[in-house]
Amino acid sequence: MFGYDQKPGTKYQFDWEPDVRGYAIPVTLINGIRPGKTVLLTAQIHSGEYPGTVALIRLAQKLEPSQVSGRLIIMPLVNISGFYARTHAVLPEDGANLNQNYPGSPDGSPGERIAHCFATKIFPKVDFVLDLHSGDVTETLTPCLFYSDIMESQILPIARYLRVPYLIRSTATTGHYSWPGHHLKIPGILLERGHGGRCLEHWVEEDQRDVLSCLQALGVLPACHLTPYQDQWIMRHSVYLESRHSGLWYPKVEAGQFVKKGQCLGYVEDHFGNLLERYEAQADGIVYYYTHCLAILKGQPLAAYGVVTEMAQIKKHG
Repeated sequence: MFGYDQKPGTKYQFDWEPDVRGYAIPVTLINGIRPGKTVLLTAQIHSGEYPGTVALIRLAQKLEPSQVSGRLIIMPLVNISGFYARTHAVLPEDGANLNQNYPGSPDGSPGERIAHCFATKIFPKVDFVLDLHSGDVTETLTPCLFYSDIMESQILPIARYLRVPYLIRSTATTGHYSWPGHHLKIPGILLERGHGGRCLEHWVEEDQRDVLSCLQALGVLPACHLTPYQDQWIMRHSVYLESRHSGLWYPKVEAGQFVKKGQCLGYVEDHFGNLLERYEAQADGIVYYYTHCLAILKGQPLAAYGVVTEMAQIKKHG
C-alpha cells in the first residue's frame, strides 16, 4: 500500500498523489506491532469542516506502532485544495462533492479520479472507515453519527462507545463512508461534530476521544476505560428539508431541539419581505442541523430532523 514498507512496528508520514497531477494528500501510516484490523481515518472530505482535521493531525503525532494492533491510515486533509482555497464543501478544481461521487472514474474530473483511487486502491485494503465531518460553514449542528442501513449490526456495537446522542441510519450509497459498505461490505461511520467553519478546542478534544474509543472497540488500541454512552438513540427515519425558493431564509429552530408536528421550522421571504413559504415539521422530531445563512437558493438544504416515532433507544449490555 502506497509503496511503503508495511513491516510491523513502522510509522511513515508522506504525501500521496491519487492519480491527479500535483494533488497531494498527507498520510500517516502506522503499522502496529501486533496483527489486527486496518482502519482508515479521514477528515476534510468537505472543506471548511475543521475539528476532525485537527483531531487526526494530533492523533497521528501521538500514536506509535507499539500501541497499535493492525494498521492505521490517517488522512486529515483529503480535500486539501478546498481547505486552502476555503471553498464551500466541494473540490475547487471541478466542484465535486467527495461524499457523493463514488465510485468515481479513472478518466474523469479530478474529483472523480480521487474517488476512483479510494474505491480501487484504498477501500479494498481496509476493514473499517471512520470519516470525521462538521456542520459546514452555513450550518449549525448537534453531534450525530451516520451509518449505512445495511451495516447496522456491525456499526452499533462500535458506535455505542462514542459520545454522540443520535445514530442516524442512512440509505446513501455513493458517499466516502457509505460506498464501501454497500459495495465492499466494509463498515463505516460518518461522525459529525462542530459547525459554522469554526474549530473550537472542545470539539477537537471530543473528536479525539471518540476516535480513540472507536479504535479501542475495534481492538486496534488497548481498551482503557471503555464504557457505553448512556444517552443514545437510533434514528430510523429522517427528513431532509430543502428550499423550494431562492430568497432569504429565517430559521426558527435550534440544533438538538425537539419539535412538534406542525411547528414552524422557518420561512423564506423574497427580496421585498414578502412570504414565499413557511416550512413546518411533518412529524414530531429532533433537529440534527439547520442552515443559519440568510441567503438561500432553490434546492439548498434548510434543516434536517429525525422522526421521534421511529427512533429507538440503544440497549446497553455491559
